[in-house]
Amino acid sequence: MKTIDTGTPRNVLGHVISGAIAGAVVSGAINYKKYQNGELKKCEAIKDTTKRASQSAIATGSAIATANYIGEGNYLRAFTAMSIGAAGIYGLEVIEEKLEQKYLTNQNLKLEENSDD
Repeated sequence: MKTIDTGTPRNVLGHVISGAIAGAVVSGAINYKKYQNGELKKCEAIKDTTKRASQSAIATGSAIATANYIGEGNYLRAFTAMSIGAAGIYGLEVIEEKLEQKYLTNQNLKLEENSDD
């Protein structure tokens, strides 16, 4: 099987950090605009920004690891790295959904309505 030249292997952890920062910058700016327009509460904007930054970190780290393995010609590891990334992002979605189901009860809605920001 022919290997694909993906360049010099890159540092996965460094790209995880870069991905988190990029995700925080992009989602933070978008959510700040939504907050300013009254579309989101501050706590919702912070929660979404944190989630998106985490997902960006996972996606970037997974993509770099996948590219590194492709460069080595190790397609099984590349597929595994890609799958772990997808599972991590999906996992954050599931965790958020479960937390909302657990904590957004009628009792807690009253607390949230009283705290504007």
